[in-house]
Amino acid sequence: MGYKKAEDVLPERILKLVQKYVDGEIIYIPRKGEKRSWGSETRLRDSLKERNVSIYKEYLHGKSTEELAESYYLSKKSIQRILREYTNLHRIDLNETIWRTQN
Repeated sequence: MGYKKAEDVLPERILKLVQKYVDGEIIYIPRKGEKRSWGSETRLRDSLKERNVSIYKEYLHGKSTEELAESYYLSKKSIQRILREYTNLHRIDLNETIWRTQN
């Protein structure tokens, strides 16, 4: 993504209209067409998911939140958020399995 001067690319009447709303500020103008979700263009989303699964597995095998925070260079609160997310996912999967076996 590159920056361009609005005065170089917009007609004067449109520039004046934009200035009514955001005079002297930087704004982001999204691409037209299909919206892409965060991380869809890179492997960042996948690598974060892999990292979080590893954190959850290590927690299940007895590592403390303090140890995980230190080894992954994250805050204790970040580790707790990741663990909460995966615990909730696990609970949903378990509840669906129980429901299917009972019905």
